[in-house]
Amino acid sequence: MSFDQIADMLTRIRNAQLAGKTDAVMPLSKFKLAIAQVLYKREKISKVSIFSDGNKDFLKLKLRYDQNGKPLIKEIKRISKQGCRVYRGKQEIKNVKDGYGFAIISTPKGLLTDDEARKGKIGGEIICEVW
Repeated sequence: MSFDQIADMLTRIRNAQLAGKTDAVMPLSKFKLAIAQVLYKREKISKVSIFSDGNKDFLKLKLRYDQNGKPLIKEIKRISKQGCRVYRGKQEIKNVKDGYGFAIISTPKGLLTDDEARKGKIGGEIICEVW
C-alpha cells in the first residue's frame, strides 16, 4: 500500500481553511517544502517554517485570508496522481481558470508555475492546480 504525501498535504491545507485555522502542519519532505515555497512566492500563504518535535521534522504553513475572512486559496486540486501521472509538453500547458489560478509543474529546472514554465519553454508533470 502506498501513501500519496502530496495529496495529504493539499488535503491538510483544505481542511485547515475549512476549519478557519491560521496554520496547517504536516510532516516535512523536500518536495512538500518546494510546493510550499511556490505557494509563498505566489502570496497564497504568508509564512513557511520548519520545526522539530522529538526526532520528526514538520512543515508549518501560515494560511492567508482576505478581509472578509475567506481563504485566498479557493481550491487546491491534485492533478497528477500516483496511479495516473499527467505530463504536458511546453506547448500543451494551459492557463488555469483563465489566468485567475496557476498550476505547479515539476520540471527538470525544479518546481515552476505554469507561467514560468511557458516563459522558459519547458514542460513537465502537472502536480496541482491552485485558484
